[in-house]
Amino acid sequence: MADVLKNKDEVGHILVQVQDDLRQLKKNIVRLTVQENGEVLDIQALDAAISRTEHGIRRHAEDHLKTINNQFLTLPCIEEPEKKPVPAKLVKWQPSYETIPNARPLRCQIPGPSPGEKHKSAFIMRLLNNPFHPKNKEVVQQNYGIQLPHLHKRAGASVGTQRLVAGSSSSFNAVREGLHKHLQPKPPPECRDMNAGLLPSAADLSSVQTPVQPKAVHVLQREDSDQKESEMASKLEMDVSRDKMALGRSGTESPASRTIYAPPPSAASASSDNGVLNRGIARLTPLNLQSIPVPAAISKYPFTIAEGQIDPDDPDYCRFKKQYCLYWGAMVEALDQLQRMLLDFAVPLARVCGERLAVCVQSGELDWRDSRGRRAHVEKLLSVLENRDEVWDLMCQPGQRYKGIEGHQAAAVCIQTCWRRYSARTAYLLQLRPKWAAQVIAISLLKRAKLGYLKKSLQASRVCQLENYRIRAENLAANWKHITSTKRTIIHIPSLGYSQHQRLSLRGFDVLQNTQMGRLCDIRDENVEVIYVSPVRLGEDVLQYYTRLLGLQTAIELGDASAPESHCSKRFTVLMPEALEYFPTRNMCLASLLKYSPRTLQRIKNLIQGKQAYMISGVTHIDDLAVADELEVPLLGTEPEVTQLYSTKSGGRRIFSSAGVDMPPGKWDIYTLEQLHEGLAWLMTEHMEVQRWLFKIDSEVGGQGTAYCDTCHLKCHPWAQQEFSHYGPEQWRTSQSQIKESVMIKFLEEIPHLLASYAHPANTSCYATWTCFLEHFLKEGGVIEAFPPSDSVTCLTVDLLLEPGGDVCMLSCGDQLRGPSGLEVVGCTIPQTSICPEVLHSICTRVGQACQQRSIMGHISLDLVTFLDPSNLEQQVWAIDLDLGYSNQLAMTQLMLMMTRGTLDCRTSKLEVPPPVRDKKSSVRNARVKTKAETSVTSRFAVMCTRLLHTNLSLVYYSTFFLMCKAQGIGYDVKARQGTVFALHDSRDRRSLGMLTISEDLQGALLTFTHNLSIIHQEISAPNMQGTSNFKDLIKDIEEVLGMTIQNQTTSQEEKEITAAENEQL
Repeated sequence: MADVLKNKDEVGHILVQVQDDLRQLKKNIVRLTVQENGEVLDIQALDAAISRTEHGIRRHAEDHLKTINNQFLTLPCIEEPEKKPVPAKLVKWQPSYETIPNARPLRCQIPGPSPGEKHKSAFIMRLLNNPFHPKNKEVVQQNYGIQLPHLHKRAGASVGTQRLVAGSSSSFNAVREGLHKHLQPKPPPECRDMNAGLLPSAADLSSVQTPVQPKAVHVLQREDSDQKESEMASKLEMDVSRDKMALGRSGTESPASRTIYAPPPSAASASSDNGVLNRGIARLTPLNLQSIPVPAAISKYPFTIAEGQIDPDDPDYCRFKKQYCLYWGAMVEALDQLQRMLLDFAVPLARVCGERLAVCVQSGELDWRDSRGRRAHVEKLLSVLENRDEVWDLMCQPGQRYKGIEGHQAAAVCIQTCWRRYSARTAYLLQLRPKWAAQVIAISLLKRAKLGYLKKSLQASRVCQLENYRIRAENLAANWKHITSTKRTIIHIPSLGYSQHQRLSLRGFDVLQNTQMGRLCDIRDENVEVIYVSPVRLGEDVLQYYTRLLGLQTAIELGDASAPESHCSKRFTVLMPEALEYFPTRNMCLASLLKYSPRTLQRIKNLIQGKQAYMISGVTHIDDLAVADELEVPLLGTEPEVTQLYSTKSGGRRIFSSAGVDMPPGKWDIYTLEQLHEGLAWLMTEHMEVQRWLFKIDSEVGGQGTAYCDTCHLKCHPWAQQEFSHYGPEQWRTSQSQIKESVMIKFLEEIPHLLASYAHPANTSCYATWTCFLEHFLKEGGVIEAFPPSDSVTCLTVDLLLEPGGDVCMLSCGDQLRGPSGLEVVGCTIPQTSICPEVLHSICTRVGQACQQRSIMGHISLDLVTFLDPSNLEQQVWAIDLDLGYSNQLAMTQLMLMMTRGTLDCRTSKLEVPPPVRDKKSSVRNARVKTKAETSVTSRFAVMCTRLLHTNLSLVYYSTFFLMCKAQGIGYDVKARQGTVFALHDSRDRRSLGMLTISEDLQGALLTFTHNLSIIHQEISAPNMQGTSNFKDLIKDIEEVLGMTIQNQTTSQEEKEITAAENEQL
């Protein structure tokens, strides 16, 4: 114990001497001067004093450490108090090199403190580190023989951040805290690097900065605030002593920091820190000591690596080496890797945590040869550093690798590698370009060859289909009369084979194709079975409606609503192609959908197997031939190419011209603006009586592609009319006078302005302006036609069947109901009453024969217009349009004929309905027998509209709709064979439907139709939800027709009365 006290006195004496030397140096610092270039003069005295201090500390540090360690780690022997403790002997390990990192000494082989001793030592260390603990002074006095003065709590003391040093040297903290500042002992040898270059205690540390930024961590709170404050002060002071080592000799200090006079570095610290300050301080961001947080991890065996080199004489390194000497072989390898990494990246200062390094070495985590790669190895090496964040930030700086050892060589290698890679890549791309071009050419040729082969195969298949169509058409023509007189199956495909542009421009194209559900009524002939392919999904409500409607044939024939339904459901089948689900928004025609529906085609084959069958399409498409060829049935229709040629406005005028029928003055096949202007000027000059001219696009249907322009807006029009009146109509047309040419020149000058200002599209929903219409007109081609020069114009439609045998049959004829523009058809009245039946039959026959000469076969629709010529008051009939296909009017006519059991004679323009069969007691079979007394017929008139549009109809289910109609008295009387019948189109949208009203006279049918429209509109609309519909326009047009009908009836009655009076006089 005496040795201990002796060593303590010697150490304390040395520390006091150091303080005196430093105090003397502080006085001498004032006399130091600094030159303009910043070099310090006359510092030999300071170096000598610090050198003496370091030698003295080194001489007595080892004895002091041994004394302190023996006192902490050795317990007195109770049984043998006089026995000297046996010195600890190290066990000699001789394992293989691979097993060194995993070697762990056993407790029985290596002597050391027991767990109880460790706990007691840790408890004593906590007491020594807390000077404010009640037992702190007692423990210090018992262990060191030092009587400490009574301490008071210091409030608001600002202490710089310090680093807490763990281990046996921590006992000096308590000793130094308890002594007077002039008597504080000298630090132990292991703290040499921390305290070397320590500033005097009175120096201001607020402006001193450290080159390394410790990481801010969370410090555990203690219950006793006095203990926490004292411990924090101890840690901060120790960290200040360590960080001031480098700051006193920084080569990158600002001019302001140079004014603080500091002693020069010692010889021992200069060897490890001068290089750090010269090369690395500027790379690490300095941090103010006042803002340095307390580190979380406290290492017992830390050491420093400066400039990638470890100082073997460093006490911290020696303690670390002594502690882990058993694993030193693996430690050396790990330290070599760490030094190499720090040298490569020129890291100026790195603090190594010895415990973490040992754990990583023992666990084998630093073996870079594993599968984790070099990056993971670098991360493991960085994990053993206490300032790893600062080191990592420095390593991540661009170009940092080339500032380290062999940096120039690494940079040269990198540059050469990049250049070689670029050169090789460039050469590779240059070599690859011809190969790529060859591949592109080869692929293009291959695609072209395959596309050519595909085109040829498609062309060959279509040629084959066309040949098969012609062969089957010849057989159909040869056997037509036999087929129509026997049992047969008709396959109805209401396909509209328009061009893609037309199909995409039509809204609700699928519902538009399904407006011909009246084709089902072909089963009124007992020899006919119908297969109807629907372009939309039909629900059970629609199918049930048509089943019950077609089952009324017996009730209509008997005139008894209570008669049982006929078994007609077995003679019609409604099919829906499965391709409807695959192409819901493509606006494909029904023939194309059926072509890609193999299951539906197979079902049709099964239904027609062994039966006479033929197919009726709508507007013929190329896919109709494919479907007919797949089903192996003839097609009652025209070839697609012929259909596309003659179903246009220009094609219809060619047929009318060859048939020799009258048609409006006009020009066709107009594709340029010059043709339009010149043609219109010539027509206006030749036909001065025409006040309105129409422009029709060739490919448009339904009156959508029509525009008009009035000639009254021409400035020269009054002068031209005067000249025309002067010559007269006949002389004007036959003369070739100079005045006629001058009128044409005037018209030609004013036509561009006339069209730009006064030409208007008839349907603004399709073409908003004349500019838009004109663009499509010149793109698709069109015609110029004269509007009839009369205030009373009537249009009518005639449906013809060009039979394969060569006959022309009139199936339907009716007067059109036009919309507000007068150019769009919304309905019709049957039969027609505008033209003499003989004249109508003659026109239809000539047109039909002209069509047959051009290989047109099947159903066609002819539009005519009639008016009174104002010059001679004679009736004129013009043929204005020709549609090749099955029309909506014909479908509604089939429904009308089934509901009346009548016949439509177009030669006489009469709809004749036989009276019901009266046989009160006979069965249904006997009720079909007719007597002569029951063969008297009555006439009927019908008004029909194929597509009534109203957006509010989608809000009402069909069951509710029919209940509403029944409540309002809208229905059909099977006994009187008159009333109202509806045609449903779809089950999803329900925005459109067809309506047919039948009455004994035309006026009654029109009134019933108008009344029904008004009732339906009122029932499905509200004041704030009127919806969009064509009901009002149709009602307005029907009212005009009613007015004309009443006027004609009055005129006819007056003429009859006058004729009767004249006969009486005679």
